[in-house]
Amino acid sequence: MVVHLSRHRHPQPVHSFVLKGRWHYLEHDWVAEEGCYVYEPPGESHTLVAPEDVEEMVTYFQVNGVMCYVDPWGEVTGYKDVFTKIDLCRKHFSEVGLGVDYVDQFIR
Repeated sequence: MVVHLSRHRHPQPVHSFVLKGRWHYLEHDWVAEEGCYVYEPPGESHTLVAPEDVEEMVTYFQVNGVMCYVDPWGEVTGYKDVFTKIDLCRKHFSEVGLGVDYVDQFIR
């Protein structure tokens, strides 16, 4: 299975460290492999792909602020931020029977 994260950009820098596997951006010719540090400058648009032969890809991403999904022309089609992620957690925890408030224990 190919892992694919839709084309997106960040208005703030992103730092990442590959813990397992490998991945690349369709827009670049380099590959991030286990042990690599990757810096994503603010404003760059990219599409993350982990190849089919990678059994498991684990990367620590320090994302600050919002992640904007963009179309091929760079127009914003959607976004995710801390608040939309919390809403997704509430929905998931509710669906699996833990309740919408379960996520509150993880928020200071």
